[in-house]
Amino acid sequence: MRFRLIARLCASLAYLIVAATVATAAADAPPADAAAKQIFAFHDALLDSMKQAKQLGVTGRYNKLKPVIERTFDFNAMTSAAVGSNFATLPSSDQKALVEAFERMTIASYAHNFDGYSGERFTMDPNVPARGDHKLVQTTLVVPNDKPHAFNYVLHPVGGTWKVIDILLEGYVSQAATKRSDFSATIARGGAKALIARLNSISDGLLAGA
Repeated sequence: MRFRLIARLCASLAYLIVAATVATAAADAPPADAAAKQIFAFHDALLDSMKQAKQLGVTGRYNKLKPVIERTFDFNAMTSAAVGSNFATLPSSDQKALVEAFERMTIASYAHNFDGYSGERFTMDPNVPARGDHKLVQTTLVVPNDKPHAFNYVLHPVGGTWKVIDILLEGYVSQAATKRSDFSATIARGGAKALIARLNSISDGLLAGA
């Protein structure tokens, strides 16, 4: 199984991370916290897609994951954070197109990289620290015969539910911060349309199996 997504998932919101070590809960025990329930449902769908990976193919995995990812992630906030201050100055049409392209790339990345199942499972820390209106759901992908990978999700409330606004790889490396300099440089060189084209090109490659 490829985990190229791990290399891409990376500001550090370290203030959310508690220093104490707390025992993790198995993924088959539904959590009580509402934010944690969102991540539990996402992981459940992701594992199900992995188990059916060969039958579904990359396009089938994309279509299967799209609804649950849209329910789980706040792509408006994630795109704005990844693009940085330039985002607010863009025309609304470019903002919309960027959000759509970023969403498509995110779903394509999951569909492309989580392409098989070999007994992987997720564990979740039952402690969900909060800071203001943000919560941190700390999870670990346990891979048989390989080292575990930490996926920590930062969520905030949107319309009565909790949605992801950032993912911290290995516990602290932010996806939004990692992408920001790259995205800003692309916009500086060619404007929003250049970044939109680039994101869609990446998605096309992922869905083609490249």
